[in-house]
Amino acid sequence: MNRRYFLKLTGLSLAGLTILPPGRLLSRLALAKNGESAVKASKPKWTMVVNLYGCSKEPGCKDCVDACHRVHNVPDFGNPKDEIKWIWTAPFKEVFQDQGHAPAMEALLRASPLVLCNHCENPPCVKVCPTKATWKREDGIVMMDYHRCIGCRYCMAACPYGARSFNWKDPRPFIKNINPDFPTRTKGVVEKCNFCEERLAKGLMPACAEACKDRALTFGDLSAPDSKLKALLNEKYSIRRKPFLGTEPKVYYVL
Repeated sequence: MNRRYFLKLTGLSLAGLTILPPGRLLSRLALAKNGESAVKASKPKWTMVVNLYGCSKEPGCKDCVDACHRVHNVPDFGNPKDEIKWIWTAPFKEVFQDQGHAPAMEALLRASPLVLCNHCENPPCVKVCPTKATWKREDGIVMMDYHRCIGCRYCMAACPYGARSFNWKDPRPFIKNINPDFPTRTKGVVEKCNFCEERLAKGLMPACAEACKDRALTFGDLSAPDSKLKALLNEKYSIRRKPFLGTEPKVYYVL
């Protein structure tokens, strides 16, 4: 068998294996496209809505913060320098520096709204991480892989909301009661709110929303047809932190 005949024979064999009738080929492409659309449509769009007036009803209340930190083994170092925080409260003027201070908002100006990771649609922290220790899931939750984090803190510098904390020392001795169902971290890694993804996997609500006795925190899938969040955002005036940055935060605040 000469070389030319061998190549001709090989080409015909490959063509017989790969070429499908047009009808079958189009039907397979259609099925693949429809399947991909169905998968995309089934992905939830997890969103948090904070009722500012409800959240400020009891000044000094930290039920949501305590619940979150207890469930996720957040250490208490006892000083601001080493502080690790997943969710916390801050003065209104610091949280919403770009919002107008209308007379109708006078009551809120004295309040300290709840803040946390915004799980942005376009998270700048993900773009700068050199080891892919932080990434965005298909459902929008921005995650952290503590084992891949090298402590460069690029993500902290990129986050415009100050939502990430760095462990300057071993956190384990500073956890009162370790929750065995959630991993503890080590010295030299960054951590933050994860929208309680481990609880969502079990069909549970985030610990903060569950602990709020004033029902000021509403969490759910914004893309669901019967979403309470969608109705809430349609009924009330809502704001987000630094919307002009284009990060598209998934945490809304309603007035």
